[in-house]
Amino acid sequence: VQLQASGGGLVQAGGSLRLSCAASGRTFSSSNLGWFRQAPGKEREFVATINWNSRMTDYTDSVKGRFTISRDNAKNTLFLQVNSLKPEDTAVYYCAATGRVYYSATYDFNYNYWGQGTQVTVSS
Repeated sequence: VQLQASGGGLVQAGGSLRLSCAASGRTFSSSNLGWFRQAPGKEREFVATINWNSRMTDYTDSVKGRFTISRDNAKNTLFLQVNSLKPEDTAVYYCAATGRVYYSATYDFNYNYWGQGTQVTVSS
């Protein structure tokens, strides 16, 4: 089972990126999927989550209105569109998948599978 995150990079404040997470080894069509991030010297934090049929999404307050999580179950892929980036968004972004179904999965202990992370750096 592997989750491969990509799409990170260096952008100026106000810029946008589209992060992707490709899953292989099993299907995650019935799993909750999520994005977390970890900034230097800080603990990993929840960013966004989406349920299996995309009808439920949830975001941490600091990214609401700027980030959009989505998924393509046919392609076993998770996305995070990040707009209006701020320097405080700088972090390694991790994708993750749960091993069972939750109404909403906003805690890292909900998740059984983790990607390797992709670096997002926002310059001021």
